[in-house]
Amino acid sequence: MIGFYDYTVVLTYISLFSALYGMYLASCGNVHMAIFCLALSGLLDTFDGKVARTKKDRTEDEKNFGIQIDSLCDVICFGVLPVVICFHSGMGSILERLILGVYCLCGLIRLAYFNVMETKRQQETSENRKYYQGLPITSIAVILPVTFMCSAFLQTAFEPVLSCVMLLTGFLFVKRFNFRKPTNKEIAVLIVLVGTVVLFIVLNYRWGGIFKWNWGSMAESFE
Repeated sequence: MIGFYDYTVVLTYISLFSALYGMYLASCGNVHMAIFCLALSGLLDTFDGKVARTKKDRTEDEKNFGIQIDSLCDVICFGVLPVVICFHSGMGSILERLILGVYCLCGLIRLAYFNVMETKRQQETSENRKYYQGLPITSIAVILPVTFMCSAFLQTAFEPVLSCVMLLTGFLFVKRFNFRKPTNKEIAVLIVLVGTVVLFIVLNYRWGGIFKWNWGSMAESFE
């Protein structure tokens, strides 16, 4: 079979399946669990690179394959899944659909550019990256759950705020600026933060919507 099969890509593949299941859940109206799947994909993506680097005898082809497969999965996990979540959360107007399309396109451009530059960088140095150019696409796994948590307080203003968040995030994907790679301690803080936010979202839904969230198509779930 074509491809490279070893443990270095296992987390990437699990992340993909999580995103696909998240799309299914969102299309069924279970937006809260779709957000959980997005956060899970983000968590897995955090560690897939660390796992890959534990294999010291990787060939150049295996390294390049890892770069490509990771970015292709990122398109689905952090490019398409957030769009599906937002669409099924009420972003259905022509303008809102256009914003979602722009977001996805920006994410795609960013990942293609990253692949080119990362391959070139790894050929020149073996040092770990210290800065990203632009906002990493995986940041949506933090931004979107926090935005949805805030919807409990935004009420009818949620959809406009969500639209602005998606448009701004997409723009930051392709804007040229240095974004410092977080340290292990900062990553741990982010994991705790997102985990708390997702737990709040899921429990709020399970408790019958103590906070009245204006999630467009999800509104019927709390009636």
